[in-house]
Amino acid sequence: MKRRVAILISGRGSNMAALIEAAKAADFPAEIAVVISNRADAAGLERARASGISTEIIPSKPFGKDFAAFEKVLEEKLGQCRIELICLGGFMRLFTAEFVQRWYGRMLNIHPSLLPSFPGLDPHGQALRAGVKISGATVHFVTPETDAGPIVMQGAVPVHDGDTTEALSERILAVEHRIYPEALRLLASGRLKLEGDLCRIDGETADGPFLISPRPK
Repeated sequence: MKRRVAILISGRGSNMAALIEAAKAADFPAEIAVVISNRADAAGLERARASGISTEIIPSKPFGKDFAAFEKVLEEKLGQCRIELICLGGFMRLFTAEFVQRWYGRMLNIHPSLLPSFPGLDPHGQALRAGVKISGATVHFVTPETDAGPIVMQGAVPVHDGDTTEALSERILAVEHRIYPEALRLLASGRLKLEGDLCRIDGETADGPFLISPRPK
């Protein structure tokens, strides 16, 4: 039976769209049951509806800093939809440690850097200022610490001389759309195992021994 997934968004929902598209496959082990936003004007809501996905809006602004009260309403909605797994897709709302603990091992997030490098805000700018030659994206389990949960999957892209944050962001976004659905596939199929702060993958494979940038002549 397919695992029921909620995607939480606050904006355009580009990773949401990638997850929805992947879940259309008959052999995908999860179904996107609902998309929930804390903003009524989130562009991703219309994208979800156009794909036939149910949507819910739980405005966070009226709750202010009462995160627990917001989470109570969110939990009720997740229960009504019989949600088993959560994917965060640009969800701009902090969670309490209690909420995260309840969903630990069942809630994924994606961050546009090769964690643990460049967590938090402006990861593309951080990467460019550091002069790294390779950057990328990381899917990880959510913990109370920002961008610090066990790493599930990573994808790398080259950083070019003269890159802007916009150019690097676009390049990384393409790899985000590839790895997030695959990470959800692994989680929903039961292939992920948490060992302390590490995530192990049953039947792990790799395409090759090296990822190098700039490419040697």
